Formats: sequence, C-alpha cells, structure tokens
Amino acid sequence: MSQRKRKIGLLPKVIIAILLGIGLSFLFPDWAVRLFITFNSIFSSFLGLFIPLLIIGLIAPGIADLGKGAGKLLLITTAIAYFSTVLAGTFSYGICSWTYPQLLGDSLTALGAIDMAGGLTPYFTIEMPAFISVMSALVLAFMLGLTMIHMKGHALKDVMIDFREMVFMVINKVIIPLLPLFIFGIFLQMGAEGKVGPVLGMFIKIILIIFAMHVTFLLLQFCIAGAIAKKNPLKALWTMLPAYLTALGTQSSAATIPVTLAQAKKNGVRSEVADFTVPLCATIHLSCSILKIVACALAISMSMGMDVSFGTYFGFILMLGITMIAAPGVPGGAIMASLGLLASMLHFDANMQGLMIALYIAMDSFGTAGNVTGDGAIALIVNTIKFKKKEE
Repeated sequence: MSQRKRKIGLLPKVIIAILLGIGLSFLFPDWAVRLFITFNSIFSSFLGLFIPLLIIGLIAPGIADLGKGAGKLLLITTAIAYFSTVLAGTFSYGICSWTYPQLLGDSLTALGAIDMAGGLTPYFTIEMPAFISVMSALVLAFMLGLTMIHMKGHALKDVMIDFREMVFMVINKVIIPLLPLFIFGIFLQMGAEGKVGPVLGMFIKIILIIFAMHVTFLLLQFCIAGAIAKKNPLKALWTMLPAYLTALGTQSSAATIPVTLAQAKKNGVRSEVADFTVPLCATIHLSCSILKIVACALAISMSMGMDVSFGTYFGFILMLGITMIAAPGVPGGAIMASLGLLASMLHFDANMQGLMIALYIAMDSFGTAGNVTGDGAIALIVNTIKFKKKEE
C-alpha cells in the first residue's frame, strides 16, 4: 500500500506543477520567482548538453536491434510503421494549419505576447555547450546503428547497450524527476508577468482538437487496413478497444503488448505474424505521438510568428518518424526524443520546449493508447501481405 502511495505518475505531477506555478505566482515576490527562473536556466543548459547524448544512446542501439531476425517481414513492417507515422504527422499538419486560425483565433497571439527574456531574469547562468550538434548526433547514431547490424563482433553493440542504460538512468533519475519543477518555473514566471490566462485557454482548445484528430486518424488507419484485409474496419477497431483502454491506464506501449497481441489475434491475425509485429510496432510505430507533437509545435510556431511552411514541417516530420524509435523506453519518451529536432529544425528555445513538454504530457496516455491501437491495424496489413503471397 505504501509503495502505491509513493508512485505518482508524470502526468499528475505536471498538472500539479502547472496549478502550483499559477497559484503561487500571485504570492511569491519577484526575488523568489527569480530563484526558479535561475534553476530553469541551468536545467535548460543541461538539457542542451544531454540531448545529443540521448540521441546517440537511444537511436543507435534501436537501429541495431531492428536488424535482428525476420528479414523481409521486418522491412515490410518497418516500412508500413514509418509510412503510418509520417502520414499521421502530415495529417496533423494539414488539419491544424486549416483549423487553428479559425478555432484558436486571438488565442494564437497569446504565446507570442510572452517575452520570457524581457521580464524577470535569472540571478546567474551556467553555460554547458554540447560537444556535438543535434544533426551531427543523428548522423552519428544512424552510422553506428547501421554499422552494428552488419558487424560480426558484439563489442561495439555491448558498449552502446551499456551507454543506452546510462542514458536511461539519467533520464529516469535526473530529467524526469526535475521536469515538473522546470514546468512549475515556466508557469510561475508566466503568472508573475500576468501572461498565463490566455495560454491556458489555448492549451484546452489544442487538447480538444488533438483528441478529435486521434479518433479520426484511428478510423483512417482501420479503413485502410480493412480495405487491404477485407474486414469491417469498425468491427476491427472495436475489437482493439481493450488495448486502447489498457494503454490509457498503463501509459506504456510495452506494458500493453499482451492485450494488444490478444486483440490482434481476435481480429484474425495469425500468431506467427502477431507475435512479431505487435512487439516491433510497440517500439517503432508512434503515429498518434507524432500527431500530437506536430499539432503542439505548430500552435507554438504560429503564436511566435515563426516559419510554419509545409517544407519546414515535412522535413521535421520525416526526421521525427526516424527519431521516434528512441521513444518507447523513456517516460514521456516521444517528446523527450523530439527535443533535439525541435531545437535544430524548428528553432525552439528552452521555454518553448518546456511548453511543448507540458502540453504534450497533458495528453500522453491518449497518445500511447492511439499508438497501440494502430499497431492492430498494421498487424492486419502485414498478415494479409504475408499469407496472400503464400496463397499465390
């Protein structure tokens, strides 16, 4: 009982941090607010230092792991999962580009009015320059991962697996515990400067839009899968509902795998396909997560008057689809894995990244639930491709 009481999920902590930040902003004097702004400055510098290490430590072993085993079926499943992820990001960009100006209206100027550098300032800053740029880290991670697939020895792979464990440890023991404090500082500063009201109003609208897109995209996934597998898409989606509800509670794709497997098999996916595709897709298929990231990033970019052209965002989506393979092992993993790309490709500063984290985690469980439900659609498609070839 005592262990359960001590375990509070990341989402409740973030909600508490936001509420406390807003509430205490009316009580704290400026000197106290500046203490938390100083912490945020140091934490942001540490994140900038750590993100390239995160990219190398998670993506390189992830790519190497994809090389194990299943040959053509692995390539087919990976290609479908990547296509689904990119399609989700493009779908999100299209819908949000069209709906945000109409549905958000004046709220879009809310974040643009926040000049974090122009109000209260930290007492001091500590510079922690990264030893390598984000894009260089991505290239190095891909190079290491692809090399490890074809190497006969296991020494490099063992080193990278140990390095990945170190990255997980830093995330779980340092970054995740401090994230609520970081978000608390952001909302404390916004409240102290009188800028929090319109931002919260915009957050609520964005969350409702994202939820509607989740439902629509799941219907689209199962319509495509149903057409290929010649099954009723609504019935197939309904069969996957227990996996959706389980993921809502666990907030973990990995923990939901047994339920996702059972429901995929009820949809007619044979065991030899389901046992391979479902665990693999739990690692590489995060379509609803990328949908959320694009929607949140676009809202912030629009508010700040930044570049929101399709060319800029499509490049971001293509890279994000690859980077997502780093996400499942990390709490709030998708947004953590995307921070480097947000900084390097969309030019998000630390405060914008903090807002992204807060907005994303507010819907983290719904994204996970959408991801695992979509895994059932991919299993149907792969099952049809494999056994149609056998029949022919």
